[in-house]
Amino acid sequence: MANTQSAKKRIRQSEKRHVRNQSWRTRARTYVKRAREALAAKEVEAASSAVQQAATELDRAAAKGAIHHRNAARRKSRLMKQLAELKESK
Repeated sequence: MANTQSAKKRIRQSEKRHVRNQSWRTRARTYVKRAREALAAKEVEAASSAVQQAATELDRAAAKGAIHHRNAARRKSRLMKQLAELKESK
């Protein structure tokens, strides 16, 4: 356990950040999951809108600092690549 006042404060701060970031990360994951499900169902229109929403949520989570901006970019890139493959096959 922490001994100094500054260490105790740091623990309190990190716990607050953890709770706040957790909700943003969960929200982003939910939208990514919906996008993957729409892509798996091979519905171009639904997948296109779902991927767009997922990209928005990932950007939002990155802006809040809940996830790293390159993590968000990588996830968006993978979703967009899958969407392009789906559109190409149709």
